[in-house]
Amino acid sequence: MSLLVGWREWLSLPDLGIARIKAKVDTGARTSCLHAHRLEPFTERGAPWVQIWVHPLQRSTQSLCCAAPIVDERVVSDSGGHRERRLVIQTTAILGTEEWPIEMTLTNRDAMKFRMLLGRSAMVDRFTVDPGRSYCCGKL
Repeated sequence: MSLLVGWREWLSLPDLGIARIKAKVDTGARTSCLHAHRLEPFTERGAPWVQIWVHPLQRSTQSLCCAAPIVDERVVSDSGGHRERRLVIQTTAILGTEEWPIEMTLTNRDAMKFRMLLGRSAMVDRFTVDPGRSYCCGKL
């Protein structure tokens, strides 16, 4: 049985130190995406990593700095059809009673309403989306 979620939900990314971030649950997006206003790739023990600066809350200039291993680099098309090469990281996501590893791309979403998109590949066999509801899993 899958967990019922609304079209927007609060979730946590504990490996990145993000206690709560509002995400748009986007079944139209294949890949999840996290807002990053600054990225600095570096090497840690021979492996590619990226330092990420995030504004986790909308309408806030509070910036959080975190780091994650880079697992891929992909060309992604946004909703307007623009193609962009993005770094991909894997981290832990927590939504409601679910905790699981998630892949997400990194891009600047300053002009967007949501700091994160939860894409359909992260939701397969895990969630049922009710587009008429919001925050089914609470505020964290």
